[in-house]
Amino acid sequence: MKDGARTGELTELVAGTRIPFGGSRWVEIDADTASRFRPGDRLIVIQEDGSLVRVPRSVAATVDETVSRARTAFEAMGFIEQDRVTHFFDHFAGLLANDETFTPIAAANEADVERARSSGRATGRLALSARMRADMIEALELWREMAPSGAVTPIETVRHDKWSVDVLKAPLGVVGFVFEGRPNVFADATGVLRGGNVAVMRIGSDALGTAKAIMEHALRPALVSAGLPVGCVELVEEAERSAGHALFSDRRLALAVARGSGPAVAQLGAVARQSGIAVSLHGTGGAWMLIDEGVSSERVRGCIEASLDRKVCNTVNVVVLIGRSSEIDEAVTEGVSLAARRLGVTARLHVVDRAIDVISTESLDVVHEDDSSILATEWEWDASPELSIVRVRDVDEAIALFNAHSPRFIVSAIVESPETEDRIYRGCDAPFVGDGFTRWVDGQYALRRPELGLSNWESGRLFARGSILSGDGVHTVRYRAHTPDPTQRR
Repeated sequence: MKDGARTGELTELVAGTRIPFGGSRWVEIDADTASRFRPGDRLIVIQEDGSLVRVPRSVAATVDETVSRARTAFEAMGFIEQDRVTHFFDHFAGLLANDETFTPIAAANEADVERARSSGRATGRLALSARMRADMIEALELWREMAPSGAVTPIETVRHDKWSVDVLKAPLGVVGFVFEGRPNVFADATGVLRGGNVAVMRIGSDALGTAKAIMEHALRPALVSAGLPVGCVELVEEAERSAGHALFSDRRLALAVARGSGPAVAQLGAVARQSGIAVSLHGTGGAWMLIDEGVSSERVRGCIEASLDRKVCNTVNVVVLIGRSSEIDEAVTEGVSLAARRLGVTARLHVVDRAIDVISTESLDVVHEDDSSILATEWEWDASPELSIVRVRDVDEAIALFNAHSPRFIVSAIVESPETEDRIYRGCDAPFVGDGFTRWVDGQYALRRPELGLSNWESGRLFARGSILSGDGVHTVRYRAHTPDPTQRR
């Protein structure tokens, strides 16, 4: 610190005070933020855009204590045998499968869903359905059967004349998770235990009751039964939104994983990055489907319908028609209508520059758009399918449109020519490329690896890691030298 600089404890904020950010910009403290601030509160200045986040003293204390317990548990995990971790996954899965144990969890979830619905919020991803319950159990069973690789047996050994160096996988440490109303993330996130890591989770207020019930009736009892440190999976029991920001600014985290809506995830990622924490963000989604004029109507219709069964990040969001074919146009609208009728709703189709001539029907609401920038919009529908459609001259224009407006996430090439499919694969800057329905993009479904999240390439490619983040992918590397000859010298 330069001589003469003064520091101190922040005890108040004064409205109108300018706070610098980003090196050359400033933001002014508003009257509301100033009046709410109390001694012991924290002020996080997000350097990317100047947003100010006030973390109340009590929230900061809760997060600090939670991470402290997790850090203590991580230090103990280095001495834990893997059969205990296996027992945990087995017992956790069994408790979720047990109807008696699951009853209070289901009741808590019903209360969360009703509270969210009465407040006018979407509940599609919040409801702990029978399918979600089964997926959670399956994820835990997959972790139960999976043995850690490289933790004891070297993934590589470099041999010299008289000595050697083993390369081994090693845990990262405390992994922080912030996610919205997705109860199934509890099962996915515990996968980090398989590699010796620990987890601290913060869930959105809509699903906090469900989260507490899972912790009380299934997760913690499984930890105790397995003899694992209870703090190795922690829940930040705070409804206050700033708890996520406090968690992601705690430098004891080795990795920060955020799942949810695009803007919220981006802001959390900015907080973690400026705190020096590695991040894995899973926010903006929406798949693109590029359809050539030579494919069969049956294939198009089936791929469209199968990609619109529910709204998640791998749902088709934009359809690009290459060339002109009235049969393909009809197949697309039929696929959208079939998906809508199956759900008992009316779908909405945003048609850019009158890409196709279609009128609104009982199952299809058509909105005409004049600006192609609408293609960058991810339609966040809950019950009624919504997507955009545009027409281009050729495959190169389709690729250029994808790279310009998509989140660089998922592209499906519905084409006949292998050369055209290969051109789309080479040209589209996306980690996930397929030739059919878009909903295959899922770690558990596609790779038999319960996922912690899916990353797009919108903010740059990930270094040395795939875009499916799974529990067994959360690791670093250690080196162990063996020098039996005491006379060994360089």
